[in-house]
Amino acid sequence: MEQEIILDGHLLDSLTLPKVMDLVLEEGGNCEILEVKIGTKKTDLSHARLLLEAATTAQMNRILQKLRISGAISVLPEEAKLVRAPKNGVFPEGFYSTTNLETEVYFKGRWVRVKRIEMDCGVVIDRRERKALCLPMNSIRKGDWIVVGSRGVKVIPLMRERGPAREIFQFMGSGVSSEKPKGRIIAQIADEMRQAHRKGKKILFVVGPAVVHTGANIFLEKIIRAGYADVLFSGNGFATHDIERQLYGTSLGVYLEKGESAEHGHDHHVRAINRIRMAGGIAAAVRKGILKKGVMAACIQHRVKFVLGGSVRDDGPLPEVIRDTQVAQQAMRDLIPGVGISIMVASGLHAIATGNILPASVKTVFVDINPAMATKLSDRGTFQSVSLVTDSEPFLRELCRNLVPSGKV
Repeated sequence: MEQEIILDGHLLDSLTLPKVMDLVLEEGGNCEILEVKIGTKKTDLSHARLLLEAATTAQMNRILQKLRISGAISVLPEEAKLVRAPKNGVFPEGFYSTTNLETEVYFKGRWVRVKRIEMDCGVVIDRRERKALCLPMNSIRKGDWIVVGSRGVKVIPLMRERGPAREIFQFMGSGVSSEKPKGRIIAQIADEMRQAHRKGKKILFVVGPAVVHTGANIFLEKIIRAGYADVLFSGNGFATHDIERQLYGTSLGVYLEKGESAEHGHDHHVRAINRIRMAGGIAAAVRKGILKKGVMAACIQHRVKFVLGGSVRDDGPLPEVIRDTQVAQQAMRDLIPGVGISIMVASGLHAIATGNILPASVKTVFVDINPAMATKLSDRGTFQSVSLVTDSEPFLRELCRNLVPSGKV
C-alpha cells in the first residue's frame, strides 16, 4: 500500500529529511521524494512531499506513527479518533500518549493546537468549544472525549536555533561531558536569562539540598534579589537547610565556613523546622523578622513563587511543603506557563519531575556532579536539556558573577 506525507521545517540542517527516510527503510518500507522545496534564507522553511510504500496496513501504521514525531502528516489528514474515558482517572485503551513537543490534532476539518503540552499524558477534546487540552491521567473524568491512536495527530519538531549565542541550546546538541568549556557556557546561560528577563519570560530554578551544603545558596540568593528568578521548585530538605543556615549558621549541623560540626548540630535542622512551624510558616517568619536572609526569605521578599514538594523522608515538614504529591505536581504545572528557561541544580527527584511537565520549547540547563543523573534526566524524555557535570557551588558562583554586578545586592 502507498501513502503520501508532507514535511515542513528546517529539513536539511536539522537532518529531518534523512532521518525520516532512514526510519522508513529500517521499518522495511520504501520512500520516494515526489517534491522538495529548500528554503534559501536562514529563516525560510523547507517543504517536502514523500510517497511511502509498505507491504501491509499494519506496517504502514507503524511507519506513520514513528514519523509523526518528526512532524510528518498525511497529505489528506484524517479526523482524530475520539473515545470517551471509561471512568475517572482512566484513559480508554489505545489512547494517544503525548510527547513534550508542540502538538496539534485534526478535529472538525481543522488543526487544533493542544494546550499545556507535556509528556506522558492524554489529549482531551472539548467538542463544543473545539479545543484540545493535554491532561494527566489523574485529571481525567468519566465521559471525557480522549484522542485514541495517532491518526489526526501532528507533532511539531523543534527547529534548530541559529547564531553563536544560541549554540548551547541547539536541538539535540546536549551531550553529557565533564570537559565542556564551563565558563563560556555559563556566560551564554546568563545571556539567555537576561534575554528571557527582558522578554517577560519567567526563569525557573529547580534546586536540591546540595546547593546549601556546598555553600552555593548565597549565590542563588543574590540571583533572586537581582531579579533573575521568578519560580523555584524544591523540597523540604533544601528549604530546611537554607533556613537552618540562617538561624544556626550550619547546614546538616556543619559550619560551612570552618568545615566543623557544631555541638549538637545534628538536631539543628529539626529545630529550624520547629521555629518556622511555631511562627506559622516561612512567610510568617519573614514578616515577623525571624527569618531575614537566605533563599527562602528572598523568595518571600521578592515575590518569587515556589513549590516545595514533599517526600516520605521529610522531617516536620515545613508548613509550606505540599505533602500530597499529586497536589504538588499540579501546583508545579500551574506555574509552568510563561517559563522560558529552567535551571536545575543538584536535584534529581525534582528535576526529573519538572522535566516531565516542561514543554520541549523551554530551554533547560541541568547541573550535577554525577553524570549519571544528567543521563537519567535525558533518558526520561527531557532531551532538550543542556547538561553540565560540575559542583553546584562553582556553577552558581560563576552564574552570579555574570548576572549580578559587584555590590548590586
